[in-house]
Amino acid sequence: MRILVTGGVGFIGSEYVRMLLAAPGSTGPRDPQVEPTAVTVLDKLTYSGNPQNLAPVRDDRRLRLVPGDICDSALVDEVVADHDVIVHFAAESHVDRSIEGAAPFVVTNVLGTQTLLDAALRHGTQRFVHVSTDEVYGSIDEGSWSETWPLSPNSPYSASKAGSDLLALSYHRTHGMDVVVTRCSNNYGPYQFPEKIIPLFVTNLLDGGTVPLYGDGGNIRDWLHVHDHCRGIALVQQKGRAGEVYNIGGGTELTNKELTARLLQACGAGWDRVVPVADRKGHDRRYSLDITKISEELGYAPSIDLERGLAQTVRWYRENRAWWEPLKSANAPAVAA
Repeated sequence: MRILVTGGVGFIGSEYVRMLLAAPGSTGPRDPQVEPTAVTVLDKLTYSGNPQNLAPVRDDRRLRLVPGDICDSALVDEVVADHDVIVHFAAESHVDRSIEGAAPFVVTNVLGTQTLLDAALRHGTQRFVHVSTDEVYGSIDEGSWSETWPLSPNSPYSASKAGSDLLALSYHRTHGMDVVVTRCSNNYGPYQFPEKIIPLFVTNLLDGGTVPLYGDGGNIRDWLHVHDHCRGIALVQQKGRAGEVYNIGGGTELTNKELTARLLQACGAGWDRVVPVADRKGHDRRYSLDITKISEELGYAPSIDLERGLAQTVRWYRENRAWWEPLKSANAPAVAA
């Protein structure tokens, strides 16, 4: 099986590639019918795409890295032609950056997805897995979103992802393409670019700095370890039903204030290191995914609880300064969650 992974140098995509190629410490596929014979990564190598993320598997002969933009129709057509499955991670994903300027999000997330879908249609790709986010649902005060919940995105980022979701599903309904969509809750883990809340807070605290906390800190997120997310995507890639959406969640909801308390404790810091900042525009109050469908149909369950996952993540950043120190920038947005 020849698998094309877009955005495979990024945080989540690189974990998927490491898992597919069974890097040390990862749980790769063992079924000969889904074991990849080749994995191609197509990545624009933007600020958040670090080739070092693929260091554990860079010597694997099955891996090929193609630098390029998913909006480049000629390049996409050439690359897609040689693959059986596309797993589409490539996206602009930082909410604060989308508030500052929405154009790159619309171009990459909507037009880039359309470019990939058109190429997949031309070349008869066997399966197209579109990786999305719970943010397309908006905000929910009580209960949890099922896959049939109406989309109500509140940021330019989530609106662009909702558009790409609908495009992907339309190619199934219009053309009969084998398309499946996944929507995940907030990810964390190693190799996450230090602009998102957990790596930003951890690296700031390890450097003796302060951390910014939006508003009253009461915004609630469900936290999912990146490896569990990729396990869920692998199940959908292998066994998901065409034309369906599958939520992938972690099962642990925390307010940002509660998360901050855990990170402070893990880094041996106190609340004097927390600086309240004005709330983000249009800040969603709560996310919560119902994962009944993927659990019952595909046997998914998160395997890494938040306590263990956070401890492992903090340890990784503590031991891998050479990875994140060059990436830290004074101009990065403050925090995203």
